[in-house]
Amino acid sequence: MQYSQVPVVKDVVLVGGGHAHVAVLRRFGMDPLPGVRLTLITRDVHTPYSGMLPGLVAGHYRYDDCHIDLGPLARFAGARLYHATAQGLDLDKRQVLVDGRPAVDFDLLSINIGSRPRMADVQGTLAHTMPVKPIDTWLQRWQDLQQRVLGSAGIFRICVVGGGAGGVEMALSMQYRLRSLLAARGSDPGRLQIELLHDGESLLENHNPGVRRRFERVLRQRGITLLCGHPVVAVSANQVHVAGRPARDVDAVIWTTEAAAADWPGAAGLAVDGKGFIRVNAFLQSQSHPEVFAVGDVASLPDARPKSGVFAVRQGAVLAENLRRACSGRPLRRYRPQRRFLGLISTGDRYAIASRGGWSAQGEWLWTLKDWIDRRFMQRFNTLPERMPGPAVQVAPGVADRQTLEQLSANAIRCGGCGAKVGSTVLGRVVARLPVQRGDGVMLGLDAPDDAAVLEVPDGKLLVQSVDYFRAFVDDPYLFGRIAANHALGDLYAMGAQAHSALAIASVPFGREQIVEQTLFELMSGAVEVIGDAGAVLAGGHSSEGAELAFGLAVNGFVDPSKLLRKSGLRVGDALVLTKPIGTGTLLAADMRGRAKGRWIDGAVASMLLSNRAAADCLQRFGAKACTDVTGFGLLGHLLEMARASQVDVQLYIDDLPLLDGAAATIKSGIVSSLQAENLRLRRAVRDLGDAGRHPHYALLFDPQTAGGLLAGIAADRAADCIAALREIGYAGAVVVGNVMPAAGAEASVSVATGRT
Repeated sequence: MQYSQVPVVKDVVLVGGGHAHVAVLRRFGMDPLPGVRLTLITRDVHTPYSGMLPGLVAGHYRYDDCHIDLGPLARFAGARLYHATAQGLDLDKRQVLVDGRPAVDFDLLSINIGSRPRMADVQGTLAHTMPVKPIDTWLQRWQDLQQRVLGSAGIFRICVVGGGAGGVEMALSMQYRLRSLLAARGSDPGRLQIELLHDGESLLENHNPGVRRRFERVLRQRGITLLCGHPVVAVSANQVHVAGRPARDVDAVIWTTEAAAADWPGAAGLAVDGKGFIRVNAFLQSQSHPEVFAVGDVASLPDARPKSGVFAVRQGAVLAENLRRACSGRPLRRYRPQRRFLGLISTGDRYAIASRGGWSAQGEWLWTLKDWIDRRFMQRFNTLPERMPGPAVQVAPGVADRQTLEQLSANAIRCGGCGAKVGSTVLGRVVARLPVQRGDGVMLGLDAPDDAAVLEVPDGKLLVQSVDYFRAFVDDPYLFGRIAANHALGDLYAMGAQAHSALAIASVPFGREQIVEQTLFELMSGAVEVIGDAGAVLAGGHSSEGAELAFGLAVNGFVDPSKLLRKSGLRVGDALVLTKPIGTGTLLAADMRGRAKGRWIDGAVASMLLSNRAAADCLQRFGAKACTDVTGFGLLGHLLEMARASQVDVQLYIDDLPLLDGAAATIKSGIVSSLQAENLRLRRAVRDLGDAGRHPHYALLFDPQTAGGLLAGIAADRAADCIAALREIGYAGAVVVGNVMPAAGAEASVSVATGRT
């Protein structure tokens, strides 16, 4: 997490990870604007570069070659990354409405969400076609289609609908890849048949006649049938119905028609054109709401230019400058799109056709040129320079009005003690926005003005308590609140207790009153959601301002004495069951250094968001008598605690450890958590290492976990059924990682082996 000493006074929100927005992030990373906070809301953490996608389909590139990883880029920019889907706007409140989480406030908003193929006006397209956007969905279905083709017998017919550059490239790239795969399998490549359908009179209508003639010749040479001037009117399970022609029998339909806009910008009240695209002026501002900018395919420019990634790339620099100027009240810069541009359109193989104005050319050298241009573009975002430190105390010129300047002066020296508390007005508004917190046994809670919560302990139950608190390690306060609550409640579940109530303690970064309120609300919303799902209530807490976001919970639970789980209950012959994969420590450390892929952090977050509640119930059903949650001391540290408390030895099998995606790569690179060195001291308690000390995953035994899984002893003859039950209820990484043996010496110990003999 990166925090500025300057209080946040402006919130700039970017919706979508398109070409223009990645340029904005890079420029803000190179030259931060103190007092301005960026937030990126994106449905994809790896954003595709459209220019290289045909090469990916053809097999010339790997996934990472043509995707920009937004995780490291957002960290470089000092931006908060919200992996979520925007679904609307409240323009009066200046909020982005986001699926599955609280709304996000903005002072300035930029929208760069691209477009999708128009489908709604043709019957059957939603059910029976493969639209090329969203690209992540297309790529998943493309993998499935390749397997279908390879597993088929006889003729396999693919119909590509749409004769623009995207449709032509897709038809040629698919054919190249699929025929290569068929030939490698010893199958006849000629049994693949591709037809390209276009409703216009000629394909590539935005290009000159020479380009069209060249592609028509290439399509004939490759055996791709072209039909123009006959629009598709319907699609069924195995047929494409074309106006004025017989229906086409097909095995797959690829949809690459003209662009269609998302409906929520217009529904929110933004001015849109007849097709739903956001109308912008020459400064890329919404024509109806000057605090909103729009770029890329979603924007409708004054001169009605065709949709092209070429324009979006050029818009990035202008947008970044105008967001800066808008923050400081300065005149905006005009966007002047290029009149002519060089288009390099691939033909599937390593060959391309060039288009610029009325000129065209073709050849292998053009593919080489295109490949060089594309790789150089990607390198700008996937190989980031060292970030230059921003000014320590100054604020952007003109960014603050008089009222904000007074607030900044007050924030220059922040009080300690109770003077650091979040103000009662802000706190009261946050509490009022949270769901009502009421539960059995909570006599006095958040709804009472008293100084402390009052709980009633049921007869015959034991009170179980725990507390956790730590600094934020993700940029999204809502996600952080959910993870922190899961982490704290894990202690209760490991003891066999049912969660009852919690007290929260939060530290929120300095900022404008509205920003502090919204940050605290998002944080508490995430925590309350998890607490509520656990059947518990938030009964009170404490909040303060600080240099960085931090949060924790004191949690309370009740347990029947006969169901209490302790670390001391391991029995000789037990199998050691672990419910979640490990690796959060090294992955989060890599993320802080900008060296973790976004999808790795996504996987780690998903694991941390998985509650241990259902796992604890399952373990008890299979007779667990000893349990702990794997957290800060790492797997080996917590296992050693159990062995010593139970006075047994344990055997751990390092080959069987479940690992989070990316953990092996980051640990191999030598990236470890700051707690790793302390945890490594526990290796002195390892009685026998054998070859395990040289195992590539050895360091992960000491990796500190956040919201890690449960580790329990299960009778060996029930362990397999227990694992199957855990996987059925969502713990896909659950495995047996070792077994319990009689103590061989005066002190319990752990032996580590590479695998079972």
